[in-house]
Amino acid sequence: MKQFKSSFEQYAIASYLLKWTLLVFPVAAVVGSMVALFLWSLEVAIHYRFIHPWLLYLLPLAGIFIYLLYTHWGKNAEQGNNLIINEIHNPAGSIPLRMAPLVLFTTVITHLFGGSAGREGTAVQIGGSIAQFFSKKLKLSADDTGILLMSGVAAGFGAVFGTPVTGAIFALEVITLGKIKYKALMPCFIASVLGDLVCTAWGIQHTAYNISFTEQTDSLPVLFHINPLLLLKVIVAGVAFGFAGYLFAETTHLIKIYSHRWVHRKWMIPALGGLTIILLATILGTEDYLSLGVANPHTGSVSILSSFNEGGATTFSWFWKLLFTAITIGTGFKGGEVTPLFFIGTTLGNTIADLSGAPVDLMAGLGFIAVFAAATNTPIACTIMGIELFGGDHILYYAVACFTAYYFSGHSGIYAAQRIGTPKSQQHNKYVNTTLQQIKEKKKS
Repeated sequence: MKQFKSSFEQYAIASYLLKWTLLVFPVAAVVGSMVALFLWSLEVAIHYRFIHPWLLYLLPLAGIFIYLLYTHWGKNAEQGNNLIINEIHNPAGSIPLRMAPLVLFTTVITHLFGGSAGREGTAVQIGGSIAQFFSKKLKLSADDTGILLMSGVAAGFGAVFGTPVTGAIFALEVITLGKIKYKALMPCFIASVLGDLVCTAWGIQHTAYNISFTEQTDSLPVLFHINPLLLLKVIVAGVAFGFAGYLFAETTHLIKIYSHRWVHRKWMIPALGGLTIILLATILGTEDYLSLGVANPHTGSVSILSSFNEGGATTFSWFWKLLFTAITIGTGFKGGEVTPLFFIGTTLGNTIADLSGAPVDLMAGLGFIAVFAAATNTPIACTIMGIELFGGDHILYYAVACFTAYYFSGHSGIYAAQRIGTPKSQQHNKYVNTTLQQIKEKKKS
């Protein structure tokens, strides 16, 4: 029997998959349930703020409250997604279980009072902290702990957006720029699928998006299966999406750095951030750039959904959302950056379509995934996200936009702990195995 086991490779593979299915199942079930609770709470909070817009004026106090919570009870949970990425690279049991309920609660608070943030960061931190808890209880090895943490990230991401395949690839791709740990492929995929199934079983429904554009290639030469002119427009748009992702990441980091450098009483940083958001909303005369921005009940408002239609965004809607979110996240409010990146991408795509004559819904959809790809350095996951959200008819354009944006965002990103596996250019080969944060520090010195 022992000889059979050692000589029959598929037996070892089946044992490996069974092991990880058993390990991942309870993690994904808990993460999916907590994400469902989070999404339900978020919907209630955002709806309540729509009815009571005066809550925005309490945003500075909400920021101080969040600061105090993390100061007294957060421990190192303040590091957020970067803590999880660092822990995956070097497992040391440093992710506290309290991270999950703390980030869930404070993200809901951020949205209740109008902060411009997302939800992916919250789901990822829930997944990471729950996975760490199970890893400690099961006394897993350092290598297995890293894989389980990646699986927790996959479960959280797959559940929060209803994109299980994207969730798995995102967890594999986001840890190290340009390199994927295939050993974690199936555990992450199983976790993401289970997390999404559990979340959906609780009655959570995700937003449906649609690209109705149908390409006409009848008049093109047989050699082409796509429109060369439209392809050129997509390439140019990809460059713009890459710069938008770069600008968002750098602006957020700079706000965080200089607010801590200039403001000595740290509790004042979120208070000043909240006041700035109030001031900007008052000057612009709109609340379109607060909270998630997926939809807006007010007629004529700008949102992710409206940006798929002609006239659904203004020329600089993308910039205002970028600024609102960079201030919110950079001054210490909680939540993710990804949904705001969707907003930035769709509104920028709407503007590019208006200027270039390209199909509005296609460009909005490309911006949706490509700015995300640029800011997180996950072009493959974002290409797959396009298929899961919009269908596979325009996969070539998805890939062109995401891959182009990925390269033109440079060695930057919203996750400072992300490491360089394969640089984007030979000029940066010296930065292999260094983090994005370390690259910034070396460039300054």
